[in-house]
Amino acid sequence: MTRKFASLATIAVVAVIGLVFSRHRVSGQQSPQTQVYPDVWNEIAHDTSPPLKAIGKAQETGPNHTIRLLHPPHTPRQGQVDTAVQTSAGPLVSTTNGLNILGVGVGFSGPQGPFSPNAAPPDTNGAAGASQFVQWVNESYAVFGKSTGNVLLGPIAGNSLWSGFADTQCSAHNDGDIIAQYDKAANRWVMAQPVFESPYRYCIAVSTTSDATGTYNRYSFSMPNFPDYPKLSVWPDAYYGSFNLFQGNSFAGAYACAFDRSSMLSGAAARPAQCFTSPSEASFLPSDWDGAAAPPAGSPAFFVDLATFSSLNLYRFHVDFTTSSNSTFTGPFGIGVASYNEACGGGACIPQAGTSQQLDSLGDRLMYRLAYRNLGDHEALVASHSVEPSTVVGVRWYEIRSPGTTPTLFQQGTYSPDSNFRWMPSIAMDKAGDIALGYSVSSSAIHPTIAYTGRVPSDPLGAMETENTIITGGGSQTNGLTRWGDYSSMAVDPADDCTFWYTTEYEQTSGSFNWSTRIASFKFANCSTGPDFTIAATPSSQSVVQGNGTSYTVNVGALNGFAGSVTFSVSGLPTGANASFNPTSVTASGSSTLSVTTAATTPTGSYTLTVTGTSGALTHSATVQLVVTGPPDFTISASPGSQTVQVGSGTSYSVSVSALNGFSGSVGFSTSGLPTGANATFNPTSVTGSGSSTMSVTTSGSTPTGSYTVTVTGTSGGLTHSTTVTLVVSNSNFSISATPSSQTVTRGSHATYMVTVTGSGGFSGVVSFSVSGLPSRSSASFSPTSVTGSGTSTLTISTNKKQTPTGTFTLTITGTSGSLSHPTTVTLIVN
Repeated sequence: MTRKFASLATIAVVAVIGLVFSRHRVSGQQSPQTQVYPDVWNEIAHDTSPPLKAIGKAQETGPNHTIRLLHPPHTPRQGQVDTAVQTSAGPLVSTTNGLNILGVGVGFSGPQGPFSPNAAPPDTNGAAGASQFVQWVNESYAVFGKSTGNVLLGPIAGNSLWSGFADTQCSAHNDGDIIAQYDKAANRWVMAQPVFESPYRYCIAVSTTSDATGTYNRYSFSMPNFPDYPKLSVWPDAYYGSFNLFQGNSFAGAYACAFDRSSMLSGAAARPAQCFTSPSEASFLPSDWDGAAAPPAGSPAFFVDLATFSSLNLYRFHVDFTTSSNSTFTGPFGIGVASYNEACGGGACIPQAGTSQQLDSLGDRLMYRLAYRNLGDHEALVASHSVEPSTVVGVRWYEIRSPGTTPTLFQQGTYSPDSNFRWMPSIAMDKAGDIALGYSVSSSAIHPTIAYTGRVPSDPLGAMETENTIITGGGSQTNGLTRWGDYSSMAVDPADDCTFWYTTEYEQTSGSFNWSTRIASFKFANCSTGPDFTIAATPSSQSVVQGNGTSYTVNVGALNGFAGSVTFSVSGLPTGANASFNPTSVTASGSSTLSVTTAATTPTGSYTLTVTGTSGALTHSATVQLVVTGPPDFTISASPGSQTVQVGSGTSYSVSVSALNGFSGSVGFSTSGLPTGANATFNPTSVTGSGSSTMSVTTSGSTPTGSYTVTVTGTSGGLTHSTTVTLVVSNSNFSISATPSSQTVTRGSHATYMVTVTGSGGFSGVVSFSVSGLPSRSSASFSPTSVTGSGTSTLTISTNKKQTPTGTFTLTITGTSGSLSHPTTVTLIVN
């Protein structure tokens, strides 16, 4: 959530602005349940030509408008005993330091000149790519070389990424809340920022190569309300985003979206975004894929948020860009955690040296990122947020396993080893299962300082090692400015899958709007950085018709100077299917095409294929989904199953055609089995794909009575399917009479007639009665109201003493049974 202030004069105003932030609170442990929320908003614009060359100089010259503050309306949980507090200190965190350089902020200068902050806080985040590190802050980004930290590009205004883009909202606004991501499987940069002026947008730029200074495909997605605090993650089937929606000054709900990754990578028009909203939840965080091993084929993305003060909520997002109605957002699945107190009650309480100015904790939400890793024998999510275990603020962290089946809290801890305040964390895990946790540290005796801790798998569960300081702050933030960080970023380097990169803010000297940032890298000694390779396969799923084939691209990436030959194999193929690779092996890095063919007899269904790359003792695998369907076809049905018609009359049936496996042919209709003198017509005479037609059947006076099985056939080219219905032809009937033929009644009195129904030809229908021709101000009733087969009913005519007119009236009594209707008449004389 960006917190930009127009000037120091606005700070006093901003300090009293509180926007409503609703959070779902329940008592006790939540049991798993499922809710599906409706799809809401779609993609509005895209642009792929001409691609943008990311050069130029930031055009921001003045301060920006104030962006909303966030203060939850609930009563914060305080006074709880935090049983997850780490009670013993471990050894100094066992890492080897890499770069430790000045990032974008005060004192930074690059090829595009010096940088001067004009917004606060910086929303510091960054990502490591193949050879570069990109850091993005309010409201500029820079590209660094990973080996030396040299600045390759920047500082450059974030909205310059959309210069010349069709949707001018993206190029005209530079509103912050930025995210710089690296798609490790595709080796592309993903840059995103919202537009906070109506019409609201989320703007995404995807690089065309692994060079962040190169060209980008640009996209724009409409947002229904103010899209505050967006977070973007990478997943095999989509880029996933979370937003806190505001309508005016009111919180409108947590918002989760999936954006069309495959189309954005190829530069094609993106299919509509699939989005879900949950008014009862707040500040989702989407799972962000780290490591060479992809999530299991078909795995949904995961969204997690703080539920109660002793539980997390996990949701599963499955997206289907082809058929949006198949997209689902299910949950919540409750995960119990140790009770905690919300840091600063959700407000500001972080002290600093040399000033009474306190800083905001943002303790009401999980902090960026929700890092995901597939370690082969298990899947893990790591997450963190700020809590208040005693009189100081510390960092709570979690490792969640099996998120796709039964989410389980594997370990948790609260890191608060002394009297200093720690907050604004970010967490990640390397390929060896080591965890790194970065954060800010401050107290009344020290200026805000950047530090990190971590753990290796052999450490006791729930325990972090003694922290290491990245840089000691030289000043405190003053002049009423409470916003700090809003988020920081711990990223894992895709080149070795061992090196962590952490970036966040600090102050070199006390003041406001004078923040600096730091970029530091480090790795754990037990994470192997020897020659290795990664393997990935795309797309994650393919559909094929029985007897046909499809293909996948298998990509091999070299790590740490790997130069070996990687050969391929695949398992999990269904019966009758075969696979081949071209080429059969690659050296160092490259790609191969996996071709899969099926037989006409291959069973339909969904199959998980495991693609394995082997080089000597090194073996890595990736999974893809193969969906085998039958050939295009259709089914036919008719309803109702049986109809009865009188000789000489007609009836109708509804005939339905349903398409299978993408069938789109024209189906014509015919019948057989009709009795003599009967005919059938269809309206319409054919349907295309799926649809329905009305079959009308008529009989003649010569049609024999009886029960007939009528076959209805649908034909499309060489495809033919039939269904049957029953036609019952009957000459059963009834007659109706009434006695006496005439009745005389004085006004105010009543008269009765006996109505007789006589069935013939085995008639057994229900005959109901009606009467017409009554004088005004009179009424009629039948007892009983109907008879079955044969029988009698009494018709009573009641008149009004003053208002029924006198005279002679002919009454028509009608008996009705289905399509059969017969009348008889009587006379009523009113005196």
